[in-house]
Amino acid sequence: MTIGIEPTEAQSAIKEAIEKICSKYDDHYWLKTDESGDFPEQFVADVAAGGWLGVAMPESVGGAGLGLTEAALMMQTVAASGAGFSGASAIHLNIFGLMPIVKFGTPEQQQRFLPPAIDGTDKACFAVTEPNSGLDTASLETRAERTNRGYRIRGRKIWTTNAQRANKILIIARTTPKDQVRRPTDGLSLFYADFDRTRIEANPIPKMGRKAVECNTLFIEDLEVSDAELIGEEGAGFKILLSGLNPERVLFAAEAIGLGRAALKRAAQYAKERIVFGRPIGQNQGIQHPLARAWAELEAADLLTFKAAALYDSGRDCGAEANAAKYLGAEAGFRACETSVLVHGGMGYAKEYFVERYFREAMIARIAPVSREMILNYIAERVLGLPKSY
Repeated sequence: MTIGIEPTEAQSAIKEAIEKICSKYDDHYWLKTDESGDFPEQFVADVAAGGWLGVAMPESVGGAGLGLTEAALMMQTVAASGAGFSGASAIHLNIFGLMPIVKFGTPEQQQRFLPPAIDGTDKACFAVTEPNSGLDTASLETRAERTNRGYRIRGRKIWTTNAQRANKILIIARTTPKDQVRRPTDGLSLFYADFDRTRIEANPIPKMGRKAVECNTLFIEDLEVSDAELIGEEGAGFKILLSGLNPERVLFAAEAIGLGRAALKRAAQYAKERIVFGRPIGQNQGIQHPLARAWAELEAADLLTFKAAALYDSGRDCGAEANAAKYLGAEAGFRACETSVLVHGGMGYAKEYFVERYFREAMIARIAPVSREMILNYIAERVLGLPKSY
């Protein structure tokens, strides 16, 4: 199912249903969570109660069986409501993050792990990035050593979202030393295990925005994991991770565009109402043109985002489109938020007008889950055929 010039009836119904949920949580709600750091529990519970956490999960495990297109539309709608990344990140992992279990897990693992994630009973976090490796996943130092009962994991992870409330962890670790494999990306394995707080210490990272959805540094010491918690084959973890990279880029693009639209809506409204020198500031081209440019950039990024989603849903390669969509969506979303702050003038710096929160959150998609520069490297190499630069 793709989104064309006009959404299908089913897609419109999804958007309306999500908008109805989001209407209960206005900007004052999200400002409060941002200031207090309280996780938006009730919002997530409402989304879960509607069955929306399983929008892209198979019907066999209680999901809706829809595609990346519908998931992206849902997440964009959440962000565009004013929830921004505070709302989107609270449910992001549930939407597509456990897809490795769908694609590579055994039928028994799917039935055991996925229904509790869909109904919100299980709360998962995803531990990939490490302090010394960053985007160089092949250089992960976290080790999973064989035991009589399975594996014992030791190491550190960083920027792990939702670890304060998680009871499950999707984690990648090295099971075969790097000097004993043919390629550096071999020998990594993926596990979905209980988040044992007697073995995992999670420390929140004070950060610029999205305080309600924390990120953490994890210290893992002798985490016992059984064979039944290994997802896919031992040593194939990197290949499994790669299968989920494109959908994640599409979702980040959709969320960034949604946030940009929320900012643009507030800026346009303010420009109509704010009177200076006897006329609304929106009558001045110095205000009109940046807003018009932001709209055009958001719409262009949106088209590429849903093209990438459509390619993925049809089983075709979408690497270039997904990466470019994430790049363009993040940049367009950021510029829309920046423009909104500037249109508000001094009041754009005040929390009561909400756009300063949008602006802070807009940085997330420019940094995560992959940098702009690495995306440009990918396009240069894979699309333009240029030699690898690093």
